[in-house]
Amino acid sequence: MEYSSLYNRLEDLSDLEVVVLLCLIAREHCIIDTERDALDDLENELILIAENIFGLSHATFNCSPETTLEEFSNAVLTHDSERPDFERLSSLTSYETKRSADRQSSRYGRASLDKSSSRVRTATLDDRKVVYFVIAKNFDQVPDLVQIQALELIRTKRIYTRTAFHGAPKTFIFIPLVTSKPRGLSSSFNGHLNDHILMSYYHDPHDGFVNLEESSGWFSDDQGSMSSIVRKPSPGLHKEVDQSYIIREELIDILRQFGDNVTLSTDINCYLQNIVIFLRINRGVAGGISVASTRHFQLLTRCLAALQRIDYVSPSLIALAARRVYRHRISVAEPAGDRSLMYGSTLKAVDLVLADATPEMIIEEVLAEVEAPL
Repeated sequence: MEYSSLYNRLEDLSDLEVVVLLCLIAREHCIIDTERDALDDLENELILIAENIFGLSHATFNCSPETTLEEFSNAVLTHDSERPDFERLSSLTSYETKRSADRQSSRYGRASLDKSSSRVRTATLDDRKVVYFVIAKNFDQVPDLVQIQALELIRTKRIYTRTAFHGAPKTFIFIPLVTSKPRGLSSSFNGHLNDHILMSYYHDPHDGFVNLEESSGWFSDDQGSMSSIVRKPSPGLHKEVDQSYIIREELIDILRQFGDNVTLSTDINCYLQNIVIFLRINRGVAGGISVASTRHFQLLTRCLAALQRIDYVSPSLIALAARRVYRHRISVAEPAGDRSLMYGSTLKAVDLVLADATPEMIIEEVLAEVEAPL
C-alpha cells in the first residue's frame, strides 16, 4: 500500500479506532471509559475493531472483586498459534524434555518413566500464548494482586501459570474498560499500573458505535439515548471482512517510523515542559506528575504527528496529547491537604475552590495558563 493510500484509509477511521491505532503505533496501553449503560456496546465495538480493522486475536473478560490470578491468566491466553517462533521453541523444549525422560527411564525403571512422562505432558500441553488485544471490562474492580499481575504482563511481556511462562507478542495492547467517574480514574487503579498506561479516552455513547451498527444492523429509539439498543450483535451477523481493508503490522510500522523521525523544536519542547511544571504546581493536583508520564507525553505527540503526516510537533498536538496522557493520572486534591491552609486560608474557602475540580478541568486550566509558542 502506498503512503497516500494508507493515509486515505486512516481518514475513514472513527475516534475510537484512532485511539486503538495510536496504542498500536506506540506499543502502549489505554484506559477507555464510558457510561455504565454503554459498557457492553463499547466492548462489542472494540471486539469488532480488533477483528475487522486490525485483524488481531483478542480476549475479553468481565472482571469483579472476586476475580483471581488464575482467572486473569486463563483469560489472556489462547491456544491459537500465530507466532512460528514460539512453535519452534515449544517443539524444541518438548524434544529435549523427552530425551531427558528416556534417560531417566533407562536408569531408574518404568515407574520413573511414567512419572517423567506425566511431567512432560503437563509441560507441553500448556502451549498457550498471550493474545494481541485484551479487553478487561470493569478492571478497576479487581483485587490489587490481579492489577499487579497485569502490570507485570505490561512490563515484562510475559505471564506465569503453574506449569509454564507464556510470552506476549511484541505488539500487545491491554485495554481496561471501565465506567466513568466524575473525580477521575486514578483512584480506581494501582498507582504503578496507572502510570504504565499511555493514555485514557472517554467515549461518549452519543458518538455511536460504527462497527457495531454496520455489523448487526441494530438501531436505537429516536427518542431514547444511543445506549438504548434494540438488538445486540451476534457472531452470525458479522460482516465479511475485506482483507485488503485491514491495517496490518507492516502499515503500522510505517507510521511508527514516521513517528521516530518527528522532531520537537526548542520552543515546542519548552512548551511541553512548561505544561508539566504547571501541572505539578497546580493546587488541584495531588500526588504529583511522574517522569513516566512525561515520557508518554512526548511519545504520544510523536505518534499524533505521524498520523497527521508531518515531521514536527505543533502546539495543538501538544495540547491534545496532554488531555489524553494526564486525564487518568491526575488525582484531585482534597481541601484538607491544600497548602494554602498553612498561610491563613480557611477550609471552607478551599473547599469552594476545589468543589467542582476534575482532571479535565485542571488540564484545561493549565493549557489556558501556559502560553503556546507562535
